[in-house]
Amino acid sequence: MKNRLSFSYLILIIAPLFFGCRGHAKQENEKNKLTNPVSRGQKYVIDTAESAITWKGSMLFDIDEEHVGYVYISKGELMIENAQLMGGTAEIDMNSIEFRDKASKNTPVQHLKSPDYFDVEKFPISKIAITKIESLSGLTIVKGDLTIKGVTHPVTFPVKMEVQDGIVKAKGKLIIDRTNWGIRYRSGKFYDNLADQAVSDDIEIYMKIVAKK
Repeated sequence: MKNRLSFSYLILIIAPLFFGCRGHAKQENEKNKLTNPVSRGQKYVIDTAESAITWKGSMLFDIDEEHVGYVYISKGELMIENAQLMGGTAEIDMNSIEFRDKASKNTPVQHLKSPDYFDVEKFPISKIAITKIESLSGLTIVKGDLTIKGVTHPVTFPVKMEVQDGIVKAKGKLIIDRTNWGIRYRSGKFYDNLADQAVSDDIEIYMKIVAKK
């Protein structure tokens, strides 16, 4: 009899703990659903042949000495609902980085691929993932996470886009501070006495995206 009573008391003690844990887990799951929404809409695959990213960098004290080039998307998708952008992701092949003047053999593209800049051998892929979409004065405001050299930071930039006959065309401009992603080569923030050899921390990025059903 004693053993039966002890077992009954044990059940009474454990039951609230068990069901309490289940309730807590359910609350956590509901919370995760709110903070990690699934992108809605129909998938449009990015056409990597028709899409391109143009980049621009310059010397800090000589804006006339600027470098312009391209880098290309290896794969990606956009989520569209009622002709509106809902989400999306893209991967950028850092091995594809090149200068606009493709005929010149003197462009320092290998330096850009080195650890001084993008360390392409170690980090061949950069990524961007859209986390939120807002509208402002007829523009689509994209918020997302940009990953370069294994470092991820949030970014915000405006996009003009149109959806017609199953094709999405979008253009956007983003300016990033390269030092936030660990690219410190000749940055005035980290090196003294660079004088006119300092490289601007800002990199301008122009995106032309074409995506299809």
